[in-house]
Amino acid sequence: MIVEDNFKFQGRRKILAEELQKKGIVNPLIVDSIKNVPRHLFIDPGLAEQAYLDKALPIENNQTISQPFTVAFQTQLLDPKLGEKILEVGTGSGYQTAVLYYLKLNIFTIERNHNLFRTTSKLFSKLNIRPKKFVYGDGYNGLSDNSPFDGIIVTAGCPVIPKKLLSQLKIGGKMIIPVGKETQIMTKITRVGKTEFKKETFGNFKFVPMLEKKN
Repeated sequence: MIVEDNFKFQGRRKILAEELQKKGIVNPLIVDSIKNVPRHLFIDPGLAEQAYLDKALPIENNQTISQPFTVAFQTQLLDPKLGEKILEVGTGSGYQTAVLYYLKLNIFTIERNHNLFRTTSKLFSKLNIRPKKFVYGDGYNGLSDNSPFDGIIVTAGCPVIPKKLLSQLKIGGKMIIPVGKETQIMTKITRVGKTEFKKETFGNFKFVPMLEKKN
């Protein structure tokens, strides 16, 4: 990636990665992604000094960039393998996308806020991050024309699990999704058959709500 980076930020990323390891992020590839993806470029420059604290930060349009632990934890639950086809629902700032891209995955990503879509498109171009497809659309609908997916990662809170997304998982595929209204339960759903799904839960999290696309 061609980025405006420096030794100070690189050192802070290393410290952040070590902190996440202590919190249970054990996949070495994901740890490396935290060390290498410049999170300060995905937020307002005025917040750059806070970029490598393990906390969520505000971005435009009343959205947030998830805390690094949440990004790493969701990615670790997804456990993607090199070259797999992944659908990301809720591109937001693009930080989660960048972590997935670092892992050399084929990423299809959807953002329903047009301002964010435009801003993040420009940032991806600048950082040479190239998802297979980046669309402005309704995440609840997924991308049926590109399915099935090896994995689906949802980065906003869903009151219910969208059935259209379940149908776009391949058999053996996994979806990581925070489910709930005020507080969300991190949920892993594995498709084990044509109509069979295995559900596991991994504690409470707090996400902005997943909204449908405005026309």
